[in-house]
Amino acid sequence: MKKCVTSVLAAMLLLGCNQNRNMNTLNLTQQWDKTFPKSELVNHCKVTFTNLFGITLAADLYVPGSFADTQDDKCHSEPSALRNRRESEESPRRLPAIAVCGPFGAVKEQSSGLYAQHMAERGFVTLAFDPSFTGESGGEPRRMASPDINTEDFSAAIDYLSNHELVDPERIGIIGICGWGGIALNVAAVDPRIKATVASTMYELTRVNEKGYFDQNDSEDARYAMRQMVARQRTEDFPTGEHPRAGGVVDPLPDDAPWFVKEYHAYYKCPRGYHPRSGNSTDGWAIAGMMPMMNTRLLRYAGEIRSAVLIIHGEKAHSRYMGEDAFKLLKGDNKELMIIPGATHVDLYDDVKGVIPYDKMEAFFNEYLK
Repeated sequence: MKKCVTSVLAAMLLLGCNQNRNMNTLNLTQQWDKTFPKSELVNHCKVTFTNLFGITLAADLYVPGSFADTQDDKCHSEPSALRNRRESEESPRRLPAIAVCGPFGAVKEQSSGLYAQHMAERGFVTLAFDPSFTGESGGEPRRMASPDINTEDFSAAIDYLSNHELVDPERIGIIGICGWGGIALNVAAVDPRIKATVASTMYELTRVNEKGYFDQNDSEDARYAMRQMVARQRTEDFPTGEHPRAGGVVDPLPDDAPWFVKEYHAYYKCPRGYHPRSGNSTDGWAIAGMMPMMNTRLLRYAGEIRSAVLIIHGEKAHSRYMGEDAFKLLKGDNKELMIIPGATHVDLYDDVKGVIPYDKMEAFFNEYLK
């Protein structure tokens, strides 16, 4: 297949990127700095959009190359301008779209971008974004966590895609990876614009913060001790304005590290998945961010999700119980749980073992985004 971006087209696309709103307020790298190779079958550009909390988010927009060949000037256009243009011009053929985020603590240059690029190769406009306080996105203090704001981040991505001229606003889905799988289900419950949701190797972050891994610390005393620790940290943070972080994936690994921590290390701390903007690869999340994670429950209305949901987990994933329990909350005949034989949690972060079920996801989105 011919290359979808010639040197002349590349110059046009760079000009289009620079015209995106709020882009001058963020420090965005224009070079390809992903943990995966760039596909010549898709068109790629940096874009920005703002959520309802006023935080500007940075994202990578991927468009199928065959479509971008004839729509190159519109691939990177400003959504508000496109919305106005739509009123006076006949719109082109529009495509289904997918917003992608995760894992929690990762950046769009890691798993979410990989998923997005693969799905763009299969005919979808895709948007992989850095959530608030993370990566190239805005928000202070940095590396803060909020189930509420992060749920809004996904809806803001839907706002962007719904107003893009290349996108059919009635055919939008989402993919959430790891901790963002739980957030994806949370936003699917509240935002009916989402017609289909994939939660891959999902975590329910609030459950882990409240009860510990495998619910081993599910007691009032354990939660109170955690609350005391975070409260002390907030008191210490106030006079300095600094927010110490809990640290990313432990490095070097202790001999007695759990096997799933060794998996995380093999991805985030090694060339396979390391990225300098990733909290999991570097110094982690602000300790104070644990407070909202212990107090704002995800999945409260998961049973009211009417749109299609596909939950994907590895057979040997330590987090499998969270995906299976989330699936039990879902209702309707458009919900499915897929278990990948032999796969672990981190196997679904990238294609090292070739186990990410892209064919299944393509079929799922084609069925429900039509």
